[in-house]
Amino acid sequence: MAFRRALKHTAVVGGGAVAGVFGLSQLIEYKKTQAQLARVAAEADLRVPFADDLPSRQAQLAALQSTEEFDVLVVGGGATGAGCALDAVTRNLKTALVERSDFSSGTSSRSTKLLHGGVRYLQKAIMQLDYEQYMMVKEALHERANLLEIAPHLSAPLPIMLPVYKWWQLPYYWAGIKMYDLVAGIQNLKSSYVLSKASALERFPMLNKDKLVGAIVYYDGQHNDARMNLAIAISSARHGAAVANYTEVVRLLKTKDPQGGEEKVCGARCRDVITGQEFDVKAKCVINATGPFTDSLRKMDNQETKNICQPSAGVHIVIPGYYSPDNMGLLDPSTSDGRVIFFLPWEKMTIAGTTDSPTSVTAHPIPGEDDINFILREIRNYLSPDVEVRRGDVLAAWSGIRPLVTDPNSKDTQSICRNHIVSISPSGLVTIAGGKWTTYRSMAEETLDAAVKTHGLSAQPCKTVGLMLEGAKGWTPTLYIRLVQDYGLENEVAQHLASTYGGKAFDVAKMAKVTGQRWPIVGKRLVSEFPYIEGEVLYAIKEYACTAIDVIARRTRLGFLNVQAADEALPRIVQIMGKELGWSEEQKTTELEAARKFLYLEMGYRSRSEQLTKTSEINLDNQEVVRYKKRFHKFDKESKGFITTVDVQQVLESINVHIDENALHEILNEVDLNKNGQVEIDEFMQTIVRL
Repeated sequence: MAFRRALKHTAVVGGGAVAGVFGLSQLIEYKKTQAQLARVAAEADLRVPFADDLPSRQAQLAALQSTEEFDVLVVGGGATGAGCALDAVTRNLKTALVERSDFSSGTSSRSTKLLHGGVRYLQKAIMQLDYEQYMMVKEALHERANLLEIAPHLSAPLPIMLPVYKWWQLPYYWAGIKMYDLVAGIQNLKSSYVLSKASALERFPMLNKDKLVGAIVYYDGQHNDARMNLAIAISSARHGAAVANYTEVVRLLKTKDPQGGEEKVCGARCRDVITGQEFDVKAKCVINATGPFTDSLRKMDNQETKNICQPSAGVHIVIPGYYSPDNMGLLDPSTSDGRVIFFLPWEKMTIAGTTDSPTSVTAHPIPGEDDINFILREIRNYLSPDVEVRRGDVLAAWSGIRPLVTDPNSKDTQSICRNHIVSISPSGLVTIAGGKWTTYRSMAEETLDAAVKTHGLSAQPCKTVGLMLEGAKGWTPTLYIRLVQDYGLENEVAQHLASTYGGKAFDVAKMAKVTGQRWPIVGKRLVSEFPYIEGEVLYAIKEYACTAIDVIARRTRLGFLNVQAADEALPRIVQIMGKELGWSEEQKTTELEAARKFLYLEMGYRSRSEQLTKTSEINLDNQEVVRYKKRFHKFDKESKGFITTVDVQQVLESINVHIDENALHEILNEVDLNKNGQVEIDEFMQTIVRL
């Protein structure tokens, strides 16, 4: 009965009654008006002390140390923690946030990049008449619409195709997807629709046409997760929150309650990871938003506390963009082992995932070869036999740890909570755990409501619905044209800057150096295949980037898109950062080694190298192998195990030989047997054998 009432509520409030009163065009205008009103309400009377100049990290650390007492100290700089900081500071609470690594360095940068309500959760809600799960989907769809509104430069609707291979599945899936539209109500992005077999293949030519009946297309949101996380954190800083990355909580501070005599959390002892300096941050309320590390902070509060986090690893891979259409994703609703796989265009590449398997908590999760091959096998099942899905096409792979939780207040403490939980310890530590990326804002709102109530804080109501994030103001779909016209940037580079930085793209363009060429006038690329420019490295430092990893993984997304390209860009990135931050030669070397270790272990470089070693067969005698290896290492001076165009250019320049860059790419492409943008030693040897 409760579930039927919920459906009835959705039909009325979710758009049925509204659509009955208004026509379609009026309904669209109504939605726009509601969004504008939410934005105006959110921004009314809000103080933005750092609208023009963002405080440096040093200034933020100074604020943490000099402030006598904060109202709220948030521990954790992922999506949820940053969301809590933004919610708190916009309620006029004195707010601090500390993160022991970089903002979004954990799970929040390693997602499927979707903003979604969860089609499969809705299916379970209907099949099991589960009202709680239904409301979870409804909340997520509301938050999806809000995120698309407050960060239009970082997010956009994405059509996703669900291919159907059995006639009976067509009405079944159609009914489920239409229910998804219905639950979204007036916040539905676009209506789902059915495609014939011919139309499905026209939209997604790579699809396996054998036994294909048709397809259903529905809409969800897609975003740049790490940049979105950063936008939330920076927005909180602009509103006056003291935020600092690479600031670790060493222990929680406690004081005795004068009334009851119990110990209460009153702040944290923090350590600047970069300098090693320790200092106290006092706060009336401490919020634990540490994701997979939830239990670590809970045990700082009380060693006897039982664990509530049950971490699960999700692996994703990135393959070339030609595997999918530019603007159409694919959903495999039932893989060989019952999991769901998404196959999505992202940043002109194709992302596929995710897996779901129990794991241990670590700050440096590593993608496993078994998971990578599982995803590749599932892809082969859905793509045409004409499309050869190759292991060598995996340009990057990563693993993210999803912090599934059990409710400590539930009688059944072994049952995993499908939603998030907010719990408050006897000492007053507020913990927010679980949940999903899409609902970070509503999770933060619920957390701050609990914190305000528990600690008696004097706070205003939540103002984050409709509150525009960093870069949203001033962004328009045609902003990139002004960047081309005003600064002389390449069209692709201008589009990238507009979609990454929004209205702040002009600040980045101002930092771009003159190329010395006729065109483009400014904007020297870090690597030729990607639109990332050197000026972004300088801007990244203003956005609190402290290491080369911060730049390749989270300020740009190069490490997530192509590990070889990221490796090529690293020396120049380190050089620019070293000059700006005053690094010694030893520090530069350390940074370079750390970033390459990150690519090797966490971005799938190791798995790829091991796979190539196992599968390569070279028929040369020992003397020939030694001779040709020496030739290879003349180019591979850094012993990376592969050669790039940069390596070849450096050797040729040393002997005063100059070859056009495009011609050089074509030459190496002939030797690059697995077409991944680099020549491994095995490929070099195989080419020698063929010659």
